[in-house]
Amino acid sequence: MKGEGERIQIEADGGMTVNLGPQHPSTHGVLRLMVQLDGEYVRSCDPVIGYLHRGLERMFESRPYRQLVPFTDRLDYLASLNCNLAMSQAIERLGSVAVPERAQYIRVILCELNRLASHLVFLGTFAQDVGATTVFLYAFREREKILDLLEAMTGARLTYNWIRPGGVPADFPDGFAEGVRAFLSDLLAELPHYTNLLTNNPIFRMRTEGVGVISREQAVAFGASGPVARGSGLDFDIRKTQPYEVYDRVRFDVPSCPEGDCFARYRVRMEEMSQSARIIEQCLSDIPAGDTMTKMPKVFKPPVGDAYSRTESPRGELSVYMRSNGTPMPARVHVRGPSFVHLSMLPCLLRGVKLADVIAILGSLDTVLGEVDR
Repeated sequence: MKGEGERIQIEADGGMTVNLGPQHPSTHGVLRLMVQLDGEYVRSCDPVIGYLHRGLERMFESRPYRQLVPFTDRLDYLASLNCNLAMSQAIERLGSVAVPERAQYIRVILCELNRLASHLVFLGTFAQDVGATTVFLYAFREREKILDLLEAMTGARLTYNWIRPGGVPADFPDGFAEGVRAFLSDLLAELPHYTNLLTNNPIFRMRTEGVGVISREQAVAFGASGPVARGSGLDFDIRKTQPYEVYDRVRFDVPSCPEGDCFARYRVRMEEMSQSARIIEQCLSDIPAGDTMTKMPKVFKPPVGDAYSRTESPRGELSVYMRSNGTPMPARVHVRGPSFVHLSMLPCLLRGVKLADVIAILGSLDTVLGEVDR
């Protein structure tokens, strides 16, 4: 490349190098894709990350345990509650903190609502990536209803800082459970309409079927998880294989598709929305009375040791490793984000595809760069 400001370079053999990003309207987040083209086909792709790097892991290690959760909101900012939970569980396991049963049910309800909100963002933006605008408007209409509910609960609409070590700071506000039930009824009535708009749309299927195929073997080799792995036929969900909170008390299915293409990953997320609604309904029916928070000391000093928290975020396995040296601050914190793993698949995934398919494939991975550049 001749310089950062030059977007396109003509190679000696007639090929072309194109920069998609780091700030480009067709990329998801602050990501740079250096794409080498032969005509309209991709020879190679080199993803360049780091434009959003904030050194979050070192920030975790320089603050007391109870001050760590607000930073997790800035990891996967489309699923902040899921990030809150992963960090809180690591701290709780490190200090052997018991969480009240009612708080565990509330955590699951909030995380599944956040999963629905995240998948609706995927649905709208992925449809727009391949040229369908109407679904974007419908998906964000439904997401707005979830954000209203979460705002009533937490006071925030994006960065919640609500699931904390020991439980949650407050119980449901008046009318929250009724509002969630009303929303789920509306959502389940609308999902078939989205199916008619996209799943049965021949143009959408032409743009997604057989495009960006990830084989089952590739998914295993790269360590893929979440909808990306399940879209390649892997029946793997941490909520089932290593259940946490009260996931072992609710009934739900783990959708998977063997095709491994963009359309399969879309279908998995569509079905996951129905399963999340099913989980929430069961939790609302079974939630017991009781406290929502275990009393935590102002200065929390867990014993020397380490802990590992594995959770299923909307994008896949979000895990936190934490090590204590007996002081009020952790000695080491590492976050395992699924988006980082999935972006590493792009060089082999994009080789030989058309340039028009690059954005569709990237959109089907549903990455969040805050989780990558941590």
